[in-house]
Amino acid sequence: MAKIFITRQIPKTGPDKLRASGHEVVVSEKDGVLTKDELVVALQGKEYDAVLCLLTDKIDDDIFIAAGTQCKIFANYAVGFDNINLDVAKVRGIMITNTPGVLTDTVAEHAFALMLSIAHRVAEADRFTRAGKYTGWAPMMLLGTDVSKKTIGIVGLGRIGSRVAYHAAKGFDAKIIYYDIRRDENFEKEFSAEFKENVDDIFREADFISIHVPLLPTTKHLVDARRLGLMKNTAYLINTSRGPIVDEKALADALSVNIIKGAAIDVFEHEPAVYSTLLDLENIILTPHIASATDETRSKMAELAADNIISALLGQTPPNLVK
Repeated sequence: MAKIFITRQIPKTGPDKLRASGHEVVVSEKDGVLTKDELVVALQGKEYDAVLCLLTDKIDDDIFIAAGTQCKIFANYAVGFDNINLDVAKVRGIMITNTPGVLTDTVAEHAFALMLSIAHRVAEADRFTRAGKYTGWAPMMLLGTDVSKKTIGIVGLGRIGSRVAYHAAKGFDAKIIYYDIRRDENFEKEFSAEFKENVDDIFREADFISIHVPLLPTTKHLVDARRLGLMKNTAYLINTSRGPIVDEKALADALSVNIIKGAAIDVFEHEPAVYSTLLDLENIILTPHIASATDETRSKMAELAADNIISALLGQTPPNLVK
């Protein structure tokens, strides 16, 4: 029997599967994110064989040291893993896994929900109505923008970006343009999509831009003041990837003076903080990092993280080994 520590409450499908495999599972009792010091204390001297961590946990060498030499794996409950120092993990021989695939449809749905909501001013209209401002139908009230037959720009053609393109092309007859480090000619044929070798062309041409790249040194502030300035003043930005990919101050400035028409973002540069000016703007929708937040998907993520741990403890290669 192995000992496993879970850094925060997650859907029971994960812990239950680990316990059914004969392992002892300890779940943090704190209602919220463990600080680094709290995580060190939780791990130190406890002889855990595995840790199931979350994107909100910053896993560095101090955490690996606290976990001890018997710890074989840190299973991240997320598709991303920028919260973990992979180089140190490799040196220490600790396996790192993630939970890709299971959240593709859900995140793509949320990205498209944001796109439709900002275009049709749904959140703004809801606030308008609740404030008692609705006094009757008017022909010029809260005019929005159609998504159908517009040009949708996909930045990052991974699983999620491809699925957003599917919804746009198949459901809304949209023209798809995309940028990625690799060209996908099969995708182009299926969706009549156009590849752009320079990401700037996406910003110049698209009516809606949906961001789906991982957070890397090369993608931090990919969306900056210069690229926002390339966009049409009728265009919208959607971000469900990672917060630091967008320079929030630059975005706030662009929205404040109508350089672009609107934005909808689910992730923030300094989570959980939000750049204060964004909170006061009507032409942006802000959701609290919930793109994968459905019962079905979060339960699948928990189960997949458990599968990774179970395989590692059996001496096998986990199905979603990152490094």
